[in-house]
Amino acid sequence: MLPWQEASKIFIDTYIRNSRAIGVLWAIFTICLAIINVVVFNQPYWIGDSASTPRAGHFGLFHYCVGIGSSERELSCQGSFSEFGSIPSRAFKTASVFVLMSMVLILGCIGCFAFFFLCNTAAVYKTCAWMQLLCAVCLVIGCMIFPNGWDSEVIRDVCGDDTGSYALGSCSLRWAYILAIIGILEALILSFLAFVLGNRQSDFLREELKGHNKDVAVSRIEIQESREGFGVTRFQSEPNFRPQFPPSVPPPCSPIFLVSTELFRLNPQGQTYNRTEEGELGAGGHLTVQTL
Repeated sequence: MLPWQEASKIFIDTYIRNSRAIGVLWAIFTICLAIINVVVFNQPYWIGDSASTPRAGHFGLFHYCVGIGSSERELSCQGSFSEFGSIPSRAFKTASVFVLMSMVLILGCIGCFAFFFLCNTAAVYKTCAWMQLLCAVCLVIGCMIFPNGWDSEVIRDVCGDDTGSYALGSCSLRWAYILAIIGILEALILSFLAFVLGNRQSDFLREELKGHNKDVAVSRIEIQESREGFGVTRFQSEPNFRPQFPPSVPPPCSPIFLVSTELFRLNPQGQTYNRTEEGELGAGGHLTVQTL
């Protein structure tokens, strides 16, 4: 194996090993993003009471709990996504739909992992990248629409009369809303990483195919002659070229070497020959063939 071939093989092995490691990390964080989406969608802790609120309570996308009377410990919980009419605000309903779409997209992305064993790796990475990007967009829309429903009556009872659309009053943001924002950032990062992995896989396959074609179409021939005055000149031929010999000059049997798609002129006779995969060199010459 030639030195440049050894270097190329080392580079390819290192690239494949690093790409697999990065791909595994990408898959793990994708699963983490799916968990974040499921938790954010189901937990009623997007906003909640504080020390200065009239009543205790906390709210999610569709599920919420409100204190009974003046008690801070007894909470009455209501709302279900299956009972869409029980959601207290139209904005909450819209936000719930978009967050549900983001959850479905990221779960579908995890389902696409099975296609890594069946389809082109670059295509799977790019498909997952688009799904993660759409997941981030849906989460952004959900987080932007959700505050528009803060003016509903049930939230004003908990957060105070100064509560309105995009004005939280005496209440505060809870951990689920912050987790949704973290999910947006993670989805964008994972989408970018998936696009990079997909494009690098495409470039690698393209270079590998190009190198394979070069290996098939090109070879190097070194001819060491023991007689003086004997040389070789290489030049390209047409694919269907056939050498023509004068009627008085029969095609010589040696010294020649014939290889696939190139022609060689052996001096001093000056005749040209097609390359084939097998051949022989006469007249005391020594032949060495190295394939690139």
